[in-house]
Amino acid sequence: MRAIYVIPAIVVILVTALSSVFIVDERKKALVLQFGEVTQVKEEPGLGFKMPFIQEVIYYEDRILGLQTAPIEVTLLSDRRLVVDAFARWRITDVVNFRQSVGTGGEARAQVLLGNILTQAIPEVLGRTTQDKVLSVDRSVLMNDILAIARREGAALGVEVIDVRLTRTDLPEQNLAATFARMRAEREREAADEKARGGEAAQRVRASADRTVVELTSDARRQAEVIRGESDAERNRILAEAYGQDAEFFAFIRSLSAYETALKGGNSSIVMQPDSEFFQYLRGDGIAGPDTPAPATAPAITP
Repeated sequence: MRAIYVIPAIVVILVTALSSVFIVDERKKALVLQFGEVTQVKEEPGLGFKMPFIQEVIYYEDRILGLQTAPIEVTLLSDRRLVVDAFARWRITDVVNFRQSVGTGGEARAQVLLGNILTQAIPEVLGRTTQDKVLSVDRSVLMNDILAIARREGAALGVEVIDVRLTRTDLPEQNLAATFARMRAEREREAADEKARGGEAAQRVRASADRTVVELTSDARRQAEVIRGESDAERNRILAEAYGQDAEFFAFIRSLSAYETALKGGNSSIVMQPDSEFFQYLRGDGIAGPDTPAPATAPAITP
């Protein structure tokens, strides 16, 4: 009979003992609540103790968490509109204040509240600047201003906003088509200007090349005429010297040249006296004496 009461008592004791012990992971923070009131804060990893069945343990993240905001339209100082979103990193620093601020919603509720803070901070900061500064590579000043506002507002929630980064700065959809059309027109105008400058340069190169060709051709013709004239002069000088050395032989050579020209085959015919002086070198009379005049040219040819 005694064993029947001992075993249930042991079970109750074990359950009670286990219910009074909780473990805090190194990535977590814990609050011990009694009827909704905070009675104990456990931020260090290890074992913790609570009153069983009366107190409960709530765990919160001790790691750095990320928050991606929804895209919002912002009107800049220059009246231009941009679609902007941001990414923030935050962590819980005051777990008691955090519990009182977010209630039972925990980290999910904190994400919503921080998103609202950033949604208000981004237009407040970007509304005081221009598009060039927002779209520039170095916009750390703007992000630091947003971070300062988020830290100030987040401290009331028991969290620390570590960093804020602008991830998207685009034009609204209704402005993209007009912007792209303007950019395309500017590029087409620049392309037309480049083509016009290229055509002008090509015309200059072509004109210079044509002028060079004309100059080179004219110079070559001039040199050819000079060389031809010098050659004719040299030929005449040689002929004159040859004629002066042996006039009869020169006359004989000229007669042979005339025979070659006059007696070519073809449709022409020659009418002359058989005893013409033209044939004196073809007759057997021999070479004429020095006083005999040599034929200078061939007789006329009648068709």
